Amino acid sequence: MKRIRLKVAYDGTDFHGFQKLPELRTVEGVLEDALCELCREPVELIGASRTDSGVHSRGNVAVFDTESSIPPDRFCYALDQKLPPDLRVIASEACAPDWHPRKQKAIKTYEYSIYNGRIEDPLLRRYAWHCPYPLDTEAMREALLQLVGSHDFTAFSNPASQILQRGGSAERTICSAELMEEGGPAYGGGRGLIRLRIKGDGFLYHMVRIITGTVMETGTGAKAPEDIKDILNSKDRKKAGMTAPARGLCLMSIDYAAEDGT
Repeated sequence: MKRIRLKVAYDGTDFHGFQKLPELRTVEGVLEDALCELCREPVELIGASRTDSGVHSRGNVAVFDTESSIPPDRFCYALDQKLPPDLRVIASEACAPDWHPRKQKAIKTYEYSIYNGRIEDPLLRRYAWHCPYPLDTEAMREALLQLVGSHDFTAFSNPASQILQRGGSAERTICSAELMEEGGPAYGGGRGLIRLRIKGDGFLYHMVRIITGTVMETGTGAKAPEDIKDILNSKDRKKAGMTAPARGLCLMSIDYAAEDGT
């Protein structure tokens, strides 16, 4: 028996999230079915990040155990022959038999895409949140900087979070938070494509999307950048902004500490 680690990319639009759910199309379910067919044995997948319905990925991680004789680095090529076009395994390798993707120290990088133009770009409608109002990107950058460091992010989490309901800690560390203006066509005026890139040691349920919704409000002038500290200290979800739509969010990478790898 060997354990194989996969790096997984997908367009989340037509998936009901990563985690397997009865009678629904999920990343885990589709990938497990392909693995069972390929390995000709029952396979149970363990994913690193259970992304929500509509959220995309360029670098989620998952592991499975198998008796298959397929070389570890060839699984990605064999699997991709059996997967739909909106799901790909982009790398595969052997890892330690007890290596678990959710129990290792890691830094996750998320990007949230915003299209700022009076008229929505039809080519970005599945991958970016459309904002037709003028955005002050300098104010948004200031707001993001207030989030860097270790904080209690209760105000930036969905109250339905299992961690919060079980009395777990809401403290997380944001290593960096930056705004990048990529520009491009801005139909009807605006800044075009804007990306928020946030790196951290872990994220609560809907945390990045709520951060985005709140930072967006600083861009429109509905909130000031300095309000972020007060929102953090309040630990009150109602003080933060709306939950941004899932379609703009992408899990870019999960970087594990070297000593936790193989």
